[in-house]
Amino acid sequence: MIGVADPPDTTGAESVETFVFPERGRWVVEIAVVFPDGVVRHRIDTHSTKRRAEISANLIKRAAERDLRGPLNG
Repeated sequence: MIGVADPPDTTGAESVETFVFPERGRWVVEIAVVFPDGVVRHRIDTHSTKRRAEISANLIKRAAERDLRGPLNG
């Protein structure tokens, strides 16, 4: 049986930023989440083109910002 991981705890997160940079002929997407006591940085994926990496980074950042703001009706 394959278990499903719990989503990360973003309680207290202040902001989020994504980064795109080249590495060994590919484009890397990383996310950084800022908490009051430090920054958590995580590699998301690599892409063959810079444009695909930028699209990925933009979508990830927008989704993470929605999580930080919370539900619109709650």
